[in-house]
Amino acid sequence: MKIKVGVIFGGESVEHEVSIISAIQAMNKMDLEKYEVIPIYITKNREWYTGEMLKDIEVYQDFGLIKKYCKNIVLYYKDGSYVLQKKKGLFKSIVKEIDIAFPIVHGTNVEDGVLQGYLQSIGIPFVGSNVYASVVGQDKAYMKDVWSSASLPMTKYIWFYDSDYKNDQESILKKASKLKYPLIVKPACTGSSVGISVCENEEKLIEGIDDAIQYDSKIIIEEVVENLKEVNIAVMGNYEHQRVSEIEEVLSANKFLTFTDKYIGDGKGKIKGAKCSKKVGSKGMASTNRKLPADLSDKLRTQVEDIATSAFKALGCSGNSRIDFLIDEKTNKVYINEINSIPGSLAFYLWDAKDMDFADLLDNMIQIGIKDYKKRVSKTRSFESNILKGFASNGVKGMKGKLK
Repeated sequence: MKIKVGVIFGGESVEHEVSIISAIQAMNKMDLEKYEVIPIYITKNREWYTGEMLKDIEVYQDFGLIKKYCKNIVLYYKDGSYVLQKKKGLFKSIVKEIDIAFPIVHGTNVEDGVLQGYLQSIGIPFVGSNVYASVVGQDKAYMKDVWSSASLPMTKYIWFYDSDYKNDQESILKKASKLKYPLIVKPACTGSSVGISVCENEEKLIEGIDDAIQYDSKIIIEEVVENLKEVNIAVMGNYEHQRVSEIEEVLSANKFLTFTDKYIGDGKGKIKGAKCSKKVGSKGMASTNRKLPADLSDKLRTQVEDIATSAFKALGCSGNSRIDFLIDEKTNKVYINEINSIPGSLAFYLWDAKDMDFADLLDNMIQIGIKDYKKRVSKTRSFESNILKGFASNGVKGMKGKLK
């Protein structure tokens, strides 16, 4: 019997479209001998839809088609099963049952533990990191604080809330002045390089902060690595076991990998594995200019691999994450930059370079999700108690009079 995999994507996020690309890539590469793939699309206004046509990238050019031909649904637990039920109509029938959820989502409100919290609260098995790792993996300020406690090498940084900056700009700028220019400003919880600026002086820094505040309430300022070589590696597993992918060197004319570098490209690509005849603007992260494998010495390669597995474990991640590094080519010093708990295109190209094709990657991720679920339900989460019985006999009687 096939395992019913509900692939969840989209959501209220600035990376909504990127999530669609990543999900369609994955859905069209899953082993259909083992899995029944059920698309679950979350619109930008948080409505959930399912339907086979959602596997086709062209559908998203006309949202009216989705509303007309796909089922508007909710996911919940019913009579021992996890069901997709129609929201509208006289008979709110069950459309599908799913065995495991596979979130392929990016950014705030979906990748950051919000969606994982809902899945965990209804008890469904799901692929990827749990709530805690998802939250910290999305919030770069928390992420850096955790890694700092684990003594992992990072550039110097500060972070603050937008309200602190608005109330006392001078104090924040004074803290930032202790860092060495050029500085990079980031919203703490966005991805895909949205709202990021490189600043050469305080005037540009103020402009960068003003821009970043549009996207998040928490802002990070950190030192730029000179003589930069940017490399990425994926880690797969959970807190018990980890394995690493090939390492890529990212090539960009900019001081950091921009949204355009990652997703827009030259506008001539097709989505690898997607069912579409027209050309589209991106292959997701697969379209980024890169050198694969990266040109690294054995010593640096080992260092990146060791730091990556330590960082993955420190956050308690699960599934398949991509971890980004900054290397000063002059000093050969390695700095860990950030983690993507659900990377664009699921970083399939990094595993492909180690002879693991996309279908096998997806299969491994699903199997890890199943193992995580079994371990989660094996733990004691509640215990028998008569506390409510005692409360009912002593407290409720007294409340009745007050409620009248």
